[in-house]
Amino acid sequence: MKKQKIALVTGGSRGLGKNMALKIVEKGIDVVLTYNHNKEAAENVVREIETKGSKAVALQLNTENLNNLFQFKDELTSVLSSKFNTEKIDFLINNAGIGINEAFAETSEETFDKLMNIHLKGVFFLTQELLPILNNNGSIVNISSGLARFTMPGYSAYGAMKAAVESLTRYQAKELGERGIRSNVVAPGAIATDFGGGLVRDNEKVNQIVKEQIPLGRVGEAEDLGGVVAFLCTDDAKWINGQRIEVSGGQRI
Repeated sequence: MKKQKIALVTGGSRGLGKNMALKIVEKGIDVVLTYNHNKEAAENVVREIETKGSKAVALQLNTENLNNLFQFKDELTSVLSSKFNTEKIDFLINNAGIGINEAFAETSEETFDKLMNIHLKGVFFLTQELLPILNNNGSIVNISSGLARFTMPGYSAYGAMKAAVESLTRYQAKELGERGIRSNVVAPGAIATDFGGGLVRDNEKVNQIVKEQIPLGRVGEAEDLGGVVAFLCTDDAKWINGQRIEVSGGQRI
């Protein structure tokens, strides 16, 4: 009997993470998703997944708090046993994050540390903590940003963290290869979600500026991302490792 595979998607209650979870399920993979504050939204995603005949569960996780990461592993292990009758996951999608728009000259240490804790330190140590329960021949997908390649005023700290995550991904690919674990980056361009206060989605001026930067003539939608992440969780992607895949419609090429 073929073993059922499981993906953990952090920040899976809304936006890009939600779409990733739904697309992963379409590949026949069960999902554990995390949320920070909005338990109701996360439970709605779980119910939507269950209507498709797959298993899912939502767990609270604040990736900014390292103590929370260590406690999370115990909770995850318990849920894997009780809900999925297993002890390990096969795919880790490091998606949870926030966007803060502050000019470089005005970025405070508090803002810098918050972004670092969530987007770099949290990703680094959550992945490290979960390595013992990540199956050999599994896969890590770290979510970066087009802002690690091109620039947009107000995102210097955010872009710097994402650039660091891209470097980290290559190190993971190198060091975890002996276990058959692949690590890749998916870097979204500008997406019309509530991320960063919905700047791209709700600000008509920003939306138009971004649209003019993209050869395909529109800003991205959450639905443009999830399928790429899901693909990286399949055997079709078994020889893709240490790579950066930008999903931006060709923004600023």
